[in-house]
Amino acid sequence: MSVVDTGPIAIPKAPTKRNIELALLILALLIGAYAYANVDLAVKGSLPLDYWAAVGVFAGLFAVAHVGVRILAPYADPYLLPAIALLNMIGLAMIHRLDLADQARALRNGTPPPSADAEAQFTWMVLALALFITTLLLVRDHRRLQRYTFTAMIAGVVLLLLPLVPGLGANINGATLWIRLGPFSFQPSEFAKILLTIFFAGYLVLKRDSMAVVRSKFLGIGIPRGRDLGPIIVAWLIAIGILAFEKDLGTALMFFGLFVVMLFVATGRASWLVIGGFMLAVGGLLGYFAFGHVRLRVSIWLDTWTYAQDQSFQLAQGLFGLASGGLLGSGWGNGYPQFVPFAKSDFIADALGEEIGLTGLMAVLMLYAVVIERGLRAAVAVRDPFGTLLAVGLSTVLALQVFVVVGGVTRLIPLTGLTTPFLAYGGSALLANWVMIALLLRVSDAARRPAPVAKPLITDVPRSVGA
Repeated sequence: MSVVDTGPIAIPKAPTKRNIELALLILALLIGAYAYANVDLAVKGSLPLDYWAAVGVFAGLFAVAHVGVRILAPYADPYLLPAIALLNMIGLAMIHRLDLADQARALRNGTPPPSADAEAQFTWMVLALALFITTLLLVRDHRRLQRYTFTAMIAGVVLLLLPLVPGLGANINGATLWIRLGPFSFQPSEFAKILLTIFFAGYLVLKRDSMAVVRSKFLGIGIPRGRDLGPIIVAWLIAIGILAFEKDLGTALMFFGLFVVMLFVATGRASWLVIGGFMLAVGGLLGYFAFGHVRLRVSIWLDTWTYAQDQSFQLAQGLFGLASGGLLGSGWGNGYPQFVPFAKSDFIADALGEEIGLTGLMAVLMLYAVVIERGLRAAVAVRDPFGTLLAVGLSTVLALQVFVVVGGVTRLIPLTGLTTPFLAYGGSALLANWVMIALLLRVSDAARRPAPVAKPLITDVPRSVGA
């Protein structure tokens, strides 16, 4: 009997849907260019002199990103990049609109005009896209990140603690989230969320079987063994520490919620959600009675109008802006979003709601929903557990961040200090979020890539003697 090798393993052809991505990127560019033009036409009555040059630069940036994905991750999800590109352009249009309002105010007051934040945000966007391509280039296989599970944990914890270092950390708007290096400021927690997501994914792949073991039941809820409760207790203590020392409610909620969701996905035990919810309630009560800044946030949330002239002024102004915008909005450049403090960062959702209305704001939230859904879709389709947990974690981080920010500025939950992803002004947040999208594209590329098919071996079977 002889065996004949028919050739190497073949990868079946499958549609990459890159042309769909290109068409959606063109549509995103047209919508963003329309928003940018609308702002200047409403405020100044004419297009800026560099309008077509700016549109051309944006087209070039998106083309580079598209070509990078086409080459480095050809089977990646075709909807992620266009959705993020559109969010970026809408955010830039809103920041540009607020820049024009700041310049008009300076002209009325006879003071020097401030620097244009939209230009700085555009520079950060260029750097973010460069980092996006670099991430796709360096991380050719997401499974390699599992090798750095505990390295990612150490690096993530160090980044979280950096703002507490004397002389390095900076207290901005009541929260110690930033570090200053000369004229530059940096928010290390934005990159810590990526590193801790990698750690959680790698750790839970190793420990998910033991953490799924149930010791006993109480009211129909499975109670894990005591030694398996250690990780969630550590995550809870870290969240409390962030709340206490850095005065950052949003980051504490995000990290603890991230770990609980990933723990539930890894084990399939709803009991972890119940335990996590109980610990969240206990931590909230503890934070309320132990920390004055938490009590103040809760008081502002419950009775905004009592403090409208003082502590809750920005929240009240944001709600006035949303009410003024109504269902369809006042139109780009026709509202007064500049009356809302920190409209370019924390309250950019309120500024958008005033000018494009509830309808436009819901469309923006639907873009986030598309990104989150496509990330979870990649998590379901990918063939390895680490990739599943990584995609779930990254999608959960984005979902929690959007919920915490938008919920805070609309008075659904107490106000926090997080920024709206891809929309708000901020360099470190933009860089980290584009890295997250690169990792999601890498996981989706592995999920949608056809499995290799081995060519069959040809076997010569000798005839029997009597044949």
